[in-house]
Amino acid sequence: MKAAGGLILIVEDHMAIAEMVGEFLEARGYEVDFARDGADALRLTAENTYDAIILDRTLPRLDGLDVCRRIRSEQRRSTPVLMLTARDTLDDKVTGLEAGADDYLTKPFAIQELEARIAVLIRRGRKAMGGGMLRVADLVLDPEAMTVHRDGMELHLSPTGFQLLSILMRESPRVVSRQEIEREIWKGESPDSDTLRSHLYNLRKTIDRPFDNALLHTMQTAGYKVADLSGSSARESAPAMSATPRYTEAVVSAH
Repeated sequence: MKAAGGLILIVEDHMAIAEMVGEFLEARGYEVDFARDGADALRLTAENTYDAIILDRTLPRLDGLDVCRRIRSEQRRSTPVLMLTARDTLDDKVTGLEAGADDYLTKPFAIQELEARIAVLIRRGRKAMGGGMLRVADLVLDPEAMTVHRDGMELHLSPTGFQLLSILMRESPRVVSRQEIEREIWKGESPDSDTLRSHLYNLRKTIDRPFDNALLHTMQTAGYKVADLSGSSARESAPAMSATPRYTEAVVSAH
């Protein structure tokens, strides 16, 4: 089951720091994934939806700046990113923020401050996600009013159907895996094999069948996506580390 605090990806090649931060956050109700280099980080962010990313700037294979840029430009993810670095000049901070980071924390840092910053980023991200209209082609979803319209016609969905469509439109045009959908809707407690299929069938019947252009697509073996493929533009885990030792310090040093 997804932890109440949220799902966080820690991208850090220094294992002692990663384990200390991970254990601290888990003790406070967060669920944590780990990546030891930039390539693994991009693989995990493509496969999962995180509430926040803690991203070290200096990484093997692909540095943190490049990872952040690719999360924003290639994956088109708006996941909040907190960048960690031993570099503390103003130019370094500006470069990190220009790459797409939402916040910047220099080492050494108090781990309680890191937690506080992550909590703020998650709250801000969830508030922004909840308030924005989602649009793909002529399909419009209003999260606040809980309404869906297509070509000016109001469509009526079940609560689960509305949540499913919200996920697919939020991530459009990315393919969303079955596991990702189940984790977000059913909090990791997988329903029987026909449940999601039935919801998708009803969703497709409501948003596509009365119209000429299908927007809900099944991608064999990969998942599902909502996208306009007619020619018009669409809207815009590495294995977990072994059990972590108990942290012994409140301040994390640079490496």
